Amino acid sequence: MRQRFGWIAIVLALVLVVAGCGNSNKEEKSTDDAGATTNTEEGASNTPASYDGVTVKIGVQGKGGLFGKAQEEKWFEDAFGELGAKVEWVEFQSGPPMIEAMASNHLDFAGMGNMPPISAQAAGIDFTIISQLLDGKNNVAIIVPTDSSIKSIADLKGKKVAVTKGSNAYNFLYRVLDKAGLSKSDIEEIQLQPDETQPSFEGGKVDAWAVWDPYISLNTLSGKARVLADGESEGVLSPSFQLVRSDFAKQYPDLVTLYLKTFEKARQWEAGNQDEAFQRYADERSIPLELIKGIQSRSTMINIPVSDETIADQQKTADFQLELGTIRKQINVADVFDNQYIEAALK
Repeated sequence: MRQRFGWIAIVLALVLVVAGCGNSNKEEKSTDDAGATTNTEEGASNTPASYDGVTVKIGVQGKGGLFGKAQEEKWFEDAFGELGAKVEWVEFQSGPPMIEAMASNHLDFAGMGNMPPISAQAAGIDFTIISQLLDGKNNVAIIVPTDSSIKSIADLKGKKVAVTKGSNAYNFLYRVLDKAGLSKSDIEEIQLQPDETQPSFEGGKVDAWAVWDPYISLNTLSGKARVLADGESEGVLSPSFQLVRSDFAKQYPDLVTLYLKTFEKARQWEAGNQDEAFQRYADERSIPLELIKGIQSRSTMINIPVSDETIADQQKTADFQLELGTIRKQINVADVFDNQYIEAALK
């Protein structure tokens, strides 16, 4: 049964994540309002700085997808190459390993959901959130079997609910329960990874499942499940963000802006060529086109400044995680957001 769903982990690459790191450049630089770097030595021009010898490591979750197209077209290689920098692609399986790499100065850019940054900030890891990747309305949900008698969040009381601890879905589940007047003790939490939960869900061993896409689309499009609650219905968002290591941003602000510009080029290609893009994603993973379309509809990529409303919701998430004991100190999430790079990139 588990082999049947082995490909699902690969599909997670559709919610793509990027990362990168560069070598030290000791030349003194200053940043203008657009995030461009200029040489501060007397008589220097405003021409772009050279980054000969810098290698930008870009990480992706899985192979193919949007960044598969970018690699094929060499969009990032060409953009950074014009400034003398090189690009190296590195594959990750999830957000937490990216945070670990960033903490050890081995990674500069990373994209992930809203929970890992909260844990990272509470642990004192130095990073900056530079843009928003997903709005968080439909990419995380609680699903139940199609014929389940569970009709509301209140009906989860006393039920077995599967969830992956530390994930966006974990935060979503308990914030939604709290909103409905239920506590952690009101359900029987079953901690499982998604590939372990799938056969248990189909076999009726769990009553509900808090999870993200592609598992939502896989089960709802196949008629095995229906959505009990998602971010849109409950007003509890699970956004994703792009992060940069703060020291990298201080050293190379124009490379941060260039990264976001190049990502936007890739995103606009996908938005303007959906038939080609979705068929490409389906073919490279040998999965149904309808599943790809379902995932894309729930997890449409964006690349925008983070709004005050989203930051406020992120603070609610951090405060709630402190109450749960997931993090051990109070944090002010606004400290790690900086829209200057994405605003410059979108000009």
